[in-house]
Amino acid sequence: MAYEDLDRPPLDVRALRTALARTRWADVRVSTRTGSTNADLAALARDGAPAGTVVVTEQQTAGRGRLDRRWEQPRSSGLAVSMLVAAREVPMHRWAWLPLLTGLAVDATVRSFDVPSALKWPNDVLVDDHKLAGILVEVVVTPDGPAAVVGVGLNTGLRADELPVPTATSMLLEGASTIDRTVVLRELLRTFDALHRAWVADEGEPTNVRESYVRRCATLGRQVRVEMPDGSTLEGTAETVDLEGRLVVAGQAVSAGDVTHVRAVA
Repeated sequence: MAYEDLDRPPLDVRALRTALARTRWADVRVSTRTGSTNADLAALARDGAPAGTVVVTEQQTAGRGRLDRRWEQPRSSGLAVSMLVAAREVPMHRWAWLPLLTGLAVDATVRSFDVPSALKWPNDVLVDDHKLAGILVEVVVTPDGPAAVVGVGLNTGLRADELPVPTATSMLLEGASTIDRTVVLRELLRTFDALHRAWVADEGEPTNVRESYVRRCATLGRQVRVEMPDGSTLEGTAETVDLEGRLVVAGQAVSAGDVTHVRAVA
């Protein structure tokens, strides 16, 4: 496959499929360009694609984040990937943990490549308050019942003059030991799988996952402002994340909202 930017080669589809052949991610579908990998995978799931299907693209032109925020990335400058997870593996009342679990997987992946990341509740990965990755989990109804489309947008090779906002960053800018997207994606899928299996095996409260998340969450201990869906604002110290995956701010559990880090607590 010919490409113009020698610093940003295309994904090695053959290497990916070979490396993942014996894992749950045996069906990896790669496109050159698409609007949204989440939308593509949701459509495949409705048509009967099995759990474990992965959709990844070289360029995403209409990616969506929380609160329906949209963005477009330069070709081959990041990972836009979506994974299909079956609902039957865990009760749906525990699904609030899926974005947090995915954040843990992304955080562990990029740290394995020497990027000093941390987590912002509920689903961003940061480096010094600059956004490196975002996560969007959506429920889709399939012929086998409900499933989760788990989407990750990770900036790998974005250059400084390509950042969409000053508060964004990339693995390249943070000095990663590699920005080879084939290698990074393989590690991400393997790490998510391991964390997900441990989460599924824990049939009680997600104590272990919660402890891991709390250790990595940069939101905790900070003064935050939460823009609630009803338009109100909650301000106070982010105290902890409870067993339902909710952020506790000034004694109040928050399950939805847009969290802004105001300042670090002295």
